[in-house]
Amino acid sequence: MPGTFLVVALLLAPFLHAARFLAAHASSETIYMEASYSLGGAALAAIVPLVLYRMSAIGGGDVKLLVTLGAILQPMMGIEAQMYGFFACALLAPAQLAYEGKLLTSLRNAAKIFANLFLPKTQQKSIDATTYSWFRLGPAIFLGVLLTAWLHWQAT
Repeated sequence: MPGTFLVVALLLAPFLHAARFLAAHASSETIYMEASYSLGGAALAAIVPLVLYRMSAIGGGDVKLLVTLGAILQPMMGIEAQMYGFFACALLAPAQLAYEGKLLTSLRNAAKIFANLFLPKTQQKSIDATTYSWFRLGPAIFLGVLLTAWLHWQAT
């Protein structure tokens, strides 16, 4: 159900941006530009999440959420909210892992994964799948959106 909501929001975002400027009696050029910014925001916001998804670092729901935010917030604020969300994740994830007693295991796994990038396949170290940890990105992304909104509200 939440995935459906995100897809609907993603599809509606360009039309809602256009409708907002149509209601403000803006020129047709401005209306088309705002809808285009929404599409551009979705495209730009998709780049990093799709790479992370391809590497199995995040889930498909996180990708949909970040792309939808890019469409709603448009390129500049969409990328900014995404960046702050990843920063929040970088702060919250180690704290959660430490609380759960999984921080050292996760750091060892990260070191093995990093070392495997430079080793031939025959010398790569395997990682026990039972030691993997999952982290929900939604709250961190929410914090990123809040920080972006606050910073832009302060600027006005």
